[in-house]
Amino acid sequence: MSFAKKIAHKAEATKGGAKKTTGRATGSRRLRAEGRGDQTKGNLKQAVAKIKDAFKH
Repeated sequence: MSFAKKIAHKAEATKGGAKKTTGRATGSRRLRAEGRGDQTKGNLKQAVAKIKDAFKH
C-alpha cells in the first residue's frame, strides 16, 4: 500500500475522532455518530492495509 494511502486512512480515522469529540462536547448525536462511523471506517482501512502488506512480503 502506498504511503499516501496510509496517511489518508490515518487522517480519516483522526477526523472521525475529532468529529466524535466535537459531537460529544456540543451534545450533537448526529455528529457523534458520524464521527464514530468515520473513525471506524479509517481504522478498518488501516487494518486491511496492514494485512495486505503482511501477505505482500
